Amino acid sequence: MSNISTNQKAFLDMLTISELGKALLALSDDGYNVLVGSTSDTPILFGSYADHPRRLIQINSHLSSTAAGRYQLLEHWFDAYKKQLNLPDFSPSSQDAIALQQILECDAMDDIAAGRIKAAIGKCAHIWASLPGNHYGQHENTYSYLVTIFINVGGSYVP
Repeated sequence: MSNISTNQKAFLDMLTISELGKALLALSDDGYNVLVGSTSDTPILFGSYADHPRRLIQINSHLSSTAAGRYQLLEHWFDAYKKQLNLPDFSPSSQDAIALQQILECDAMDDIAAGRIKAAIGKCAHIWASLPGNHYGQHENTYSYLVTIFINVGGSYVP
């Protein structure tokens, strides 16, 4: 993540904490090797970044997912972005590149640069299940919690 702004890095870190939680980050490779369904009590980690782990995990009786990595990317999205961005693997740098591309496609980069994090979260909510307003029927974090995280990881916030 060397070529990104402080606010972009803070937004990525906020997404990761929102999706995975701080405790799970400490038990993994900063979230890059985490499979969906992981908890700090029962982490489910994968061992190779050569490719998306491609594991379908049953979350509950109504939901299964292939989400993996720091930004909980689905297998089919990885395949599309790998081709689009000419990525070699599912490494941390590839995962970061995909997340940044998704944010760009949500038209949220200017909001992040300006510190308008609530606006950026709203624009990205349809991608990440933990963001408020996503309609996935899963746990959503609040704007105030996410803004606090963003500030705590070094982001500049403008209300």
